[in-house]
Amino acid sequence: MRVLVTGAAGFIGARLSERLLERGDEVLGYDNVNDYYDPTLKEARLARLLPQAGFSLVRASLEDRESLQSAFDRFRPQRVVNLAAQAGVRYSLTNPHAYVDSNLVGFVNILEACRHGGVEHLVYASSSSVYGANRKLPFSVRDPVDHPVSLYAATKKANELMAHTYSHLYGLPTTGLRFFTVYGPWGRPDMALFLFTRAILAGEPIQVFNHGRHTRDFTYIDDIVEGVVRSLDHVPGPDPGFDPLAPNPGSSAAPYRVYNIGNDRPVQLSTYIELIEACLGRRAEKILLPLQPGDVPDTHADVAELAADTGYAPATPVEEGVRRFVAWYRDYFGC
Repeated sequence: MRVLVTGAAGFIGARLSERLLERGDEVLGYDNVNDYYDPTLKEARLARLLPQAGFSLVRASLEDRESLQSAFDRFRPQRVVNLAAQAGVRYSLTNPHAYVDSNLVGFVNILEACRHGGVEHLVYASSSSVYGANRKLPFSVRDPVDHPVSLYAATKKANELMAHTYSHLYGLPTTGLRFFTVYGPWGRPDMALFLFTRAILAGEPIQVFNHGRHTRDFTYIDDIVEGVVRSLDHVPGPDPGFDPLAPNPGSSAAPYRVYNIGNDRPVQLSTYIELIEACLGRRAEKILLPLQPGDVPDTHADVAELAADTGYAPATPVEEGVRRFVAWYRDYFGC
């Protein structure tokens, strides 16, 4: 297939592009390679992709409607995976306009391009952050998500609503994936695993929010990519069991689905830090702090719907995932 992957220089996008190329798909990457975090790492990911047959790249932003439409017109993708977005809960507290530009304006540009380009299936990144103030665990796509606690989460919920509108009005098959704390080699430098590893090796203290008591459904990158590929290949149709008198938020009478994509095995942050310490052979100096604004105490993904529809089954224990990340980090940075 011809697959357009936005955010192809990103953590998930680069690994997904590799996986699609491995199975023989033609991939057009689309990424503005911005400086939200060090672009050097993004360029290093792209350096692994660009020499491969079947991969090409457009350097532009989602909000650049002309460039995006030109990419669609030239490549004529059969399917699209939209992973490009302004990421990060905490950054949304200080730079909200970046989220409106990329996550809202950019996403409607994607929807319009898919609609007019006859795209067979749009898969897009949502986030576990949409569960916001919900405290019933595990989080299920059948739960209402009407109480976001960050602008980032609000934009991701908005993406789901926008996608449903296009599925309903134009019959565009869309699948939203609520990612749960993705980690692994080539990961984002603003995420806990990267920050903790770098600080511990440098002999610097680490900031441990909520005194390390909150839990996260840490999900290894290869398990995430497996779920994305399975979702991409599973084009949704109208849910024959959809009841408008008791609507299921995860499906619709339109060709629309939303899935959780996580490990389904939450781990306390303090335990996660202990695993990093064990792999590094060093103890961390911890600065214990309260929960940050915009963060949620716990996450836990109910992946029953994704498993039932696609056969998704995460297979990487967090102990193995952390070990692989630390090995990659030491090799990549030579430390």
